[in-house]
Amino acid sequence: MPFDFEFAKSILPHLLEASVITIAATFVSFAIALVIGLFLALGLRSRFALVRRGIWGATQFIRSTPLLVQLYFLFFVLPEIGITMPPFLTGVIGLGAHYSCYIAEVYRAGLESVPKGQWEAAVALNYGRSRAMTEIILPQAIPPMIPVLANYMITMFKDTPVMASITVIELMQTANIIASERFLYVEPMTLVGLIFLALSLVASFGVRLIEGRLVR
Repeated sequence: MPFDFEFAKSILPHLLEASVITIAATFVSFAIALVIGLFLALGLRSRFALVRRGIWGATQFIRSTPLLVQLYFLFFVLPEIGITMPPFLTGVIGLGAHYSCYIAEVYRAGLESVPKGQWEAAVALNYGRSRAMTEIILPQAIPPMIPVLANYMITMFKDTPVMASITVIELMQTANIIASERFLYVEPMTLVGLIFLALSLVASFGVRLIEGRLVR
């Protein structure tokens, strides 16, 4: 069957509108992952062995189980114990929590890359642990992390279609609805692929610009 350009043109505005939901889900999920990931990374560096082992075990469990299963648990199992959330909120929490376990390792590596002499200097200046972290350690640790974190954001963006499994009407779900109504799958799925490709390329270009500025 030949590609129907007229049909593709007619559905493109609907897909672009749905892509806003996909982009919003990516940014909200990424923000959640950044916050949770930082706390996990700090916990992995805790002086208390029980805290370190507990967080390590939790992150390994989440990283070793499929994101889809985790979303199903949040959306279908939690209501059984009285915890109900809207599909979008469930999706961004699930996506953010999942990726926070990967981002925690990025934070941890970044923090460990700061020379120990910086900590010693903070102690010599009578800085408390929290003040030393926020004013001395993190400002040095974060810049090298930015390209890696940006790449995780792009990967997260490409994983947002899994949210369709819990009824979030994002880009992929919109394409599925259009395709099932018209029994035409080539055009909507092709456009979805092109939209994801275009946005990923733009984001990748932005990452390269950031890397170039950091190198300078």
